[in-house]
Amino acid sequence: MSVLPFPSFLDDVKEKGLKRALFEGINEVVERATAGMNVQDLREALRGDAPSRKPNPRLQPHADGFWLHMRPSYFHKSVTGLYPEFRLGWLSTYFVFFETITGIFLMVWYTPSPEIAYANMLSIMSNVPMGQFVRDLHRLGAEAMVLIVTLHMLRTFLTASYKKPREFTWFTGVVLAIATFFLSFSGYLLPWDQLSLWAVTIGASMVEAAPPEIVGTNLNLIFRGGPELGANGLLRFYLLHVLAVPALLFVFLGVHYYKVVVHGHSLPPNEENIGEDTAKRVPLDKRVYFIPDILTSEVMWLGVTTLILIVLVTWFFHAPLENHADPQVTPLGTTAPWYFLWIQGALKLGDKVIWGIVFPTVVIVFLMLYPYLDVAKSRRWAHRRVSLTIAFAMASGFTVLSYMGLSEFGVVNSADIEILHEITKEPAHNHLGIIRPIPFDELTPGMYITRQFLAEEGSEAAAVAAFNQEIGNGSLPLEGGVTFLSYLSSGQHLPVSSLNFTVLSEGTELYHVMEEFAHMVESEDKELYNGWGAVIITDWQEDLKRVDVIISWDEVVMERGFPVLDENGEPILVLDENGSPTRRVNSDHIFLHRNAQYFEAPGA
Repeated sequence: MSVLPFPSFLDDVKEKGLKRALFEGINEVVERATAGMNVQDLREALRGDAPSRKPNPRLQPHADGFWLHMRPSYFHKSVTGLYPEFRLGWLSTYFVFFETITGIFLMVWYTPSPEIAYANMLSIMSNVPMGQFVRDLHRLGAEAMVLIVTLHMLRTFLTASYKKPREFTWFTGVVLAIATFFLSFSGYLLPWDQLSLWAVTIGASMVEAAPPEIVGTNLNLIFRGGPELGANGLLRFYLLHVLAVPALLFVFLGVHYYKVVVHGHSLPPNEENIGEDTAKRVPLDKRVYFIPDILTSEVMWLGVTTLILIVLVTWFFHAPLENHADPQVTPLGTTAPWYFLWIQGALKLGDKVIWGIVFPTVVIVFLMLYPYLDVAKSRRWAHRRVSLTIAFAMASGFTVLSYMGLSEFGVVNSADIEILHEITKEPAHNHLGIIRPIPFDELTPGMYITRQFLAEEGSEAAAVAAFNQEIGNGSLPLEGGVTFLSYLSSGQHLPVSSLNFTVLSEGTELYHVMEEFAHMVESEDKELYNGWGAVIITDWQEDLKRVDVIISWDEVVMERGFPVLDENGEPILVLDENGSPTRRVNSDHIFLHRNAQYFEAPGA
């Protein structure tokens, strides 16, 4: 007799023997963990055998279990393959939990403060074990989640699975899609680098356009936490990303799954009579039970998807991280995240209120209400020409608008600005300005000119000497009558008292950069007529060098961003009051430290 108030394992061993008592104990634990299935049931399910117990124990976890009570116990055979379900809904749910898990890991090492956030990102990528791997997975997972949710909605629309009685199911799906988009967008700011700051700034600026003006102004202040994105704005986006939006997402995810279970997965349109919905009435010979067939299929999909993500982040994809966010420096060619490019493209069509506020709102409301507007009973493709036309028209429209949202569309920068940016740009989108990767010791102080690379072979020194003389005697005055030397010493604050460009020796990185610089200027000879480029390297402080990049050219008449040509195909020059070409100059400078490491990222 046991001394305890309940039978003990030792009592069972004494009564039944060790082997039988141990097996029964394990069997009981498994049955409790699975809410009704014992070891024998699991073995039969994994083998694909029919259940030996009655009633079917594989249905019990759906009735009594916590994890499976919101999954159908069986499916119609027609919705278990690639068509029409595609497992996109299941993959969307998977990414919700995938992003939650990887996000929690990153939260441990992150502080939402402008003074610390960027340093945290550097620490995650360099000091935290597997930190960059998890960050890459989190970023790629966010992009994949947006894509999968969008494809899931498109599939649902094409198969008319939104029709009665699933109108509200579609409505919750649209809410989940909006939450997914905003969840990814709110996380965009958290690295606090130039890419994130200005991408979010573009997106947040649309809020300011909300009419009337007082509403837009105050919404903008609430959204950003101040006139500009700063500590308050970063904290707001962090709380939205880790608390508010996920809470909304999980609530509507539960509602969405509940409605799917209530109404069942809609059958392919050609398998139902017009006006009927037989998804809940599944014949016995058409049933595919969740355990084991659907469960193992979904686990397989998870494994394949996870493998693809791991392969991509290991060899092909790395989450971008540019320089520390600087509200005073606007990067060239900044765009919103790719899934909001269609709004940025629409903004190029006209008024900010109409295309930035009214248009997206109309699109979202239209999607939410469409199941209540499309009251036709048939789901057959032949009977849904109007709906399918709307779907393809919207897909085409979003594609065109997204292309219009690219920085290259409708925005023309002058050739000198583009070249200066290409040479000096900070780390952006895994690319560097071509001058930054030059080894520090090869940045020999001096003045170098692209005229060297346009001269005939063997006459480089003569060309540079002729240029020095040409500049020295003032035969190349700039706009306003100032000399090139005064421009450098006053506007650029360079400690130069004379101009003496020297010839570069072949074989160095600087030589190759100057050669490429010369090709850039020469390729834009219509706009940068009679142009040349120069690089001036100065020892600024110990282990710190200043690099000035300069472009000078004869100004030409421009129209709509392009040079105007005469009948001979030559650009028309802008002349000053003396009838001489107007000489223009533009420049930029960067500082390079010995300990700074610049190199092209993998795959750049």
